[in-house]
Amino acid sequence: MIHSQTGAAGHETTTETQRLISSRKVEGTNVYNLEGEHVGSVDSFMVDKYSGRVSYAVMSFGGFLGIGERYHPLPWDTLDYDTALGGYVVNIPREQLEGGPSFARDEDPWVDPEYDRRVHGHYGLPLGV
Repeated sequence: MIHSQTGAAGHETTTETQRLISSRKVEGTNVYNLEGEHVGSVDSFMVDKYSGRVSYAVMSFGGFLGIGERYHPLPWDTLDYDTALGGYVVNIPREQLEGGPSFARDEDPWVDPEYDRRVHGHYGLPLGV
């Protein structure tokens, strides 16, 4: 099944096929834990420039009306899409997510070359997964 929508220029654009999904449809998608509890939503994702692979989903949660909201990068491979929930499921406890590396909208942690290592280490994953 192919899903499409009308773009800004009035052209119809494909947003989803059986294997592919547009970034426009991923951003804002809910994230749940294994118990089905909503833990946040995908704010954006980070793509490796050289391999073209999505490396991280940057999840937002906390705060109210954008005030106090924090952004938590999750290695992309930690998310599984659940069609019944219409969102991504992570096998990570809420406490571990909340205690994970995070940043505010006006911060840029990616300038630190060790940030990738800290994110992966927090979730017990080798770098590159």
